[in-house]
Amino acid sequence: MAKPFAYTLMAERNDAIDRLDIQFRWGGYGFRVLRCHLTSFSPGKIVRFHKHSEYEFHFIPRGKGTVILEDAVYPLHDGLFYLTGPNVIHQQEADTREAMDELCLHIDIVPIKETEADGNWGDPWERHEAEACVRALDNLPLKPHIDQFNAMAWFLTAYRAWNEGQPGAFSTIKQAIIQILLRAARMSAAPNATFEPPSRNINEHRFRIATQFIHDNYAQPLTLQEVAERIPISARQLQRVFREQGEDSFTAYLENYRLSQICSAIVEGSRPIEQIALEHGFASSNYLYYVFKKRFSMTPKQFRKKHAGSEEELGTAVPAHV
Repeated sequence: MAKPFAYTLMAERNDAIDRLDIQFRWGGYGFRVLRCHLTSFSPGKIVRFHKHSEYEFHFIPRGKGTVILEDAVYPLHDGLFYLTGPNVIHQQEADTREAMDELCLHIDIVPIKETEADGNWGDPWERHEAEACVRALDNLPLKPHIDQFNAMAWFLTAYRAWNEGQPGAFSTIKQAIIQILLRAARMSAAPNATFEPPSRNINEHRFRIATQFIHDNYAQPLTLQEVAERIPISARQLQRVFREQGEDSFTAYLENYRLSQICSAIVEGSRPIEQIALEHGFASSNYLYYVFKKRFSMTPKQFRKKHAGSEEELGTAVPAHV
C-alpha cells in the first residue's frame, strides 16, 4: 500500500501563501516571500533555462527528474533540495514516466542599514544568526543536497498556520520560513558557519538586574544580600559590581534612588512629608529630615517650597540615579 503523500493538503490552494505578501525583518536583513508553495510537474515537463535575481529553493518531496545547474546535470529524487540564485542559470525536467512534485520557496533577501536605535534595541543573537545564515546560503554548493535537517516539513507548518487560521499565523509562517533557511544553510561549505553566540558583559548584566530590582522594590527594606540572591551571586561580588560600574556602593545607590523618587513625590504632591518618607522606604520622617539636611542643606518642606511647580529645576536638584 502506497504511503500517503504528506503534502496533499497544500495542493488544495497551492498559491495561498504566495498571495499573503509575507514581509519581515530578521536581524540585519529584510525578507520578502515571493512564492512558497507546492507545484507538480507532469511526466516529461521541462522548465527551460532561466535565472532569478532572488534566492529560489527547490525541495523534492516526491517523484524524480533532473536539474541542470549552469553546465552540470544532476538527477533528482524525493528527499533532495537545491538552491538556484541569485543569478544561477538552471533548467528542470521531470522524469519522462513519473511526475515530480516540488516545494518552492522563492524569497528576496535585502540587507537593511542599521540605525543607532536598532543597535541599542534588538537581539544580538538574532542579528548574528541571520548574518551567519545568509553567509552560509551564499556558500551553499551548487548541487542537490539531501534534506537531512528536515526543512521540507516547515512548508506544511506554514501552510497549516494559514489554512487553520491559527492565532499568530503570520508569526508562525515567518518562523517556518526562517527554519527552512536555517536548515538549508546547514549544508553550506562556508567556513565557520557554525553558530557562535555573542557574549554579554556579565557584570553589566548583573548590574542591570540588580538596579532594576532596586527600582521595582526600593520602597521596601532592601539589603545587599537580598538583592545579590536575586542574581544570584554573593553579596561581596555584587558590591564589587556596583563599584566596577562607577557607583560608590550598593547602599549609596539605593539611598540615591530613594531620594530621587522622594524628591519627585515632595514636589509633585501635597501629602505629608511623614507619609512620603514611609511610602518610599525611610524608616521615619526624622531620618529623612537628617538625610535631606545633609544632602541639600534644607528640610523636605523647604525643598518643596523651593521647587514647587518647577520640574526643570527639580531635574538638576535631585540625585542622578533616576
